[in-house]
Amino acid sequence: MKSIQVQFDDALLARLDASEEVRQLGRSEVLQRAAAEYLGRCCQDRDAGDVIADQYRKAYGREASLGSELKGWEDQGTWPSE
Repeated sequence: MKSIQVQFDDALLARLDASEEVRQLGRSEVLQRAAAEYLGRCCQDRDAGDVIADQYRKAYGREASLGSELKGWEDQGTWPSE
């Protein structure tokens, strides 16, 4: 483990130290858990966004197709030439 320095304002630090969990486990353990939970939410949301972006690229990109069931109908939804 590596020690780091983190700054808290006095009021926030007092609230943190007053919590039962911090008194039982210590600041380090509680802050490590909070950081892990934050990263889990942050990265999970980002991964979901990447999946959605990939789905859009596949559906609307140049290599997109209607699939084998609708083969041959690709031009039916296009505007006629003027």
